[in-house]
Amino acid sequence: MRRILICGALSCLVLLAMQAQTARKVTVNLTDDGKANMVGYLPEKPTGKAVVGCPGGGYTGLSMQNEGHDWAEYFNRQGIAYFVLTYRMPKGDRQLPISDAEKAMTTVRDSANVWDINPLDVGIMGFSAGGHLASTISTHSEFAARPNFSILFYPVISMNEKESHKGSCLNFLGMEGQKDGKLVKQYSNQHAVHRHLTPPAIILTANDDRTVPPVTNGVAYYSAMRRQGNDCALYVYPTGGHGFGYRSSFTYHQQMLNDLTTWLQMHQGPKKDAVRVACIGNSITDGFGIDMATQRGYPAQLQQLLGNDYHVKNFGVSGRTMLNKGDLPYQNELAWRDALAFRPDIVIIKLGTNDSKPENWQYNKGFKDDLQQMVDALQANKNNPRILLCTPIPAFKPTWNINDSVIVHGITPVINKVAKKNKLQVIDLHTLYANDGDKMIDDGIHPDAKGARRMAEIIAEQLKKETK
Repeated sequence: MRRILICGALSCLVLLAMQAQTARKVTVNLTDDGKANMVGYLPEKPTGKAVVGCPGGGYTGLSMQNEGHDWAEYFNRQGIAYFVLTYRMPKGDRQLPISDAEKAMTTVRDSANVWDINPLDVGIMGFSAGGHLASTISTHSEFAARPNFSILFYPVISMNEKESHKGSCLNFLGMEGQKDGKLVKQYSNQHAVHRHLTPPAIILTANDDRTVPPVTNGVAYYSAMRRQGNDCALYVYPTGGHGFGYRSSFTYHQQMLNDLTTWLQMHQGPKKDAVRVACIGNSITDGFGIDMATQRGYPAQLQQLLGNDYHVKNFGVSGRTMLNKGDLPYQNELAWRDALAFRPDIVIIKLGTNDSKPENWQYNKGFKDDLQQMVDALQANKNNPRILLCTPIPAFKPTWNINDSVIVHGITPVINKVAKKNKLQVIDLHTLYANDGDKMIDDGIHPDAKGARRMAEIIAEQLKKETK
């Protein structure tokens, strides 16, 4: 009898401890009829981090407990707000679950102040088909709805029914959509990963999963992320099959929780009031030739130099031109839309290298207007950011028809004119980087990791000079 009383008392203490970690519970309808909604568990001691959870179910139903509500205590205990999403089934109309998940993400961010959430630290979590939905939002959605990080459990990634979960593929795309090869590839999300723009991800799966083959799904997404140099972790447990979710019967349950907890702790969002710095540019900003450029490119190293009071993001895209008549105009890119949506406080523009190619510079008369168009769009932003125009670094070799003479005599004077007209600061990288030809990869165009560090140092120093 005494043992029963002790056990009962302990159970009450555990229950009270669990209740203490959730300060309050909220329910929000995402559609007028309430068919799409989310239940939020707000922690007693919020850190600002939040997760929107997408349960699985093959796009025919939802596993709301094991892959939904059961996770609330785990997240709240860490001070993480957690929202369980009930999304509508597609029945061939993929926009239904996509729009529900996007609405959930934007609602959490829009309510950030009310719910003590950092809008720059909102992630998405998905299981199985919910993992496909989460990875779709991570790769296809516009900046406002795209998460800051992704947690993917045994995710459906491919929409090719021969290498994925057939039911999820058919339900998401419909019978006709499954016959459309372009559509299948479009929503096979390993093909939709964007360098720098697709958020960091952790993938957790079991080696013996026969429902959603890991190699052509979770591992394929990891491989795509790694090829792009994006931050991604992959955990493959020896056994567990499919759908283990939060089940304590999963052999590696505690190890899985430890792995996820460590990953979350290592991925802290920027401060809510951090100064936002957008690095716009071509392959030199992108970090071409630098393995894991997300960590070793110049924007990443600029972040290290500036510290936690700044939030630096890389919006560089290889091969792009300032010229809108160039072969690959930057202002046509998703990265440009993202840079505007980022609402930066500071913008560093370093374009012009690819414009120096004769096939692009034949349209040189448009360079000034196209640069002015970019400046106007940035200044129209609510933040009215401080804009710094960089001259291109020297082309130490004429690789890919890049012409240093055009950079010096054609592009740089135009940059200076636009800067003077708009009262903008110029960072003369061409001069300041002139003695660093030993910090380049073999093509003589792109800095190596040491060169990226040198660029970051130059830009950081210029930023500090202006703010003194």
